[in-house]
Amino acid sequence: MTDYKAIAESNNFIVLDQYSKQSKVSESYQSEYDLESELIQDLIRQGYQYPPSVTNPQAMLANVREQLQTLNHVQFTEGEWRRFVETFLDKPSDGITDKTRKIHDDYIHDFVFDDGRIQNIYLLDKKNLARNKVQVIKQFKQQGTQANRYDVTILVNGLPLVQIELKKRGVAIREAFNQVHRYSKESFNAENSLYKYL
Repeated sequence: MTDYKAIAESNNFIVLDQYSKQSKVSESYQSEYDLESELIQDLIRQGYQYPPSVTNPQAMLANVREQLQTLNHVQFTEGEWRRFVETFLDKPSDGITDKTRKIHDDYIHDFVFDDGRIQNIYLLDKKNLARNKVQVIKQFKQQGTQANRYDVTILVNGLPLVQIELKKRGVAIREAFNQVHRYSKESFNAENSLYKYL
């Protein structure tokens, strides 16, 4: 018989948890690497895709292209894709506020293809959420004023929307906040960084 434990209860629902003992780590605390691996495996079990090759800005941009082509049922030529990136997705004059506005309000772009046809290109499908593809990546490297490597990033249709900085047990949580703050100064906002979507 499986042993379940109630995590939360109300008049309308009960949230149950099944506990299975994991093998002990050789140290008394779980390492940051083990914590990262366990988080990624949990997300994969929940349906996230893990593209291991997305570890740098060029690979991320290629992944965004693939995800947006799938979401919108289109194929961009090289020229069309470059134009889409430069005029909408990663417009050089866009800052963090502009990128945030694109995710929340302006997530549909009327794009004119080389053959003259106009099509709405969605960054997200807000009506049918299941059409959006979620992915998890780790150890993404990016250069700004400093070279940085981010622990875990959640991508939605290829765009980085959540960055997770992990710390092993015993390290103060403020260290993770400080590190993310440092990343925001040193590399999140670098030129041609899709991390401005965070």
